[in-house]
Amino acid sequence: MFSLNVPLPPAVDRLATDLHPKLTGFDRVRERHTLVCKRFGVGDVRGEEAAERGEGDGRGGDRDVPPRQEAVDRLRGRLHRPLAAVEPFEIAVTGIDVFDAPRSGSRPVVYLAVESGGLIRIHRRLCSVFGPIEGIEGDEYVPHITLARGGNPAPGVVAELVDAEFDPIRWRVHALDVWDPEYREVAATVDL
Repeated sequence: MFSLNVPLPPAVDRLATDLHPKLTGFDRVRERHTLVCKRFGVGDVRGEEAAERGEGDGRGGDRDVPPRQEAVDRLRGRLHRPLAAVEPFEIAVTGIDVFDAPRSGSRPVVYLAVESGGLIRIHRRLCSVFGPIEGIEGDEYVPHITLARGGNPAPGVVAELVDAEFDPIRWRVHALDVWDPEYREVAATVDL
């Protein structure tokens, strides 16, 4: 599943590195940090016509998702119209929060809280074109950068993280990145 991500400034990685020693007791601590704007399913990459015909099922073969570059090009083309009028926007990491009962996966999920009216508007616009991923997008979308999840952190660890204070990290977003999960890299950049 491709995603459209917000590029993060180095200050976010520095903050995550500073917090790393406090993330003991979690099953998974993220080493690579992302801020997802919108996720895309196989149908979004293949295009409406192929999805309506029921072609491809995400399991391989000639009738499945097109070769990587073709898939990226097709997705970039489909993103052009909904992103054409989007201007660069402001964003801020303002604190640490927790999903005690995430929609999927292990809990708790500790994350950097993100505030951005511009990001929310883009997310809603893309959901109106591509449809939301149920339970995590649309009205349930919470912009965030996951730090760690799962496990059994010692009593007070999560509360201590949530209470941690730091100066907000603010930046202006001028582009969004198409993330390829298979290759674990940015496959394309879409300028705003």
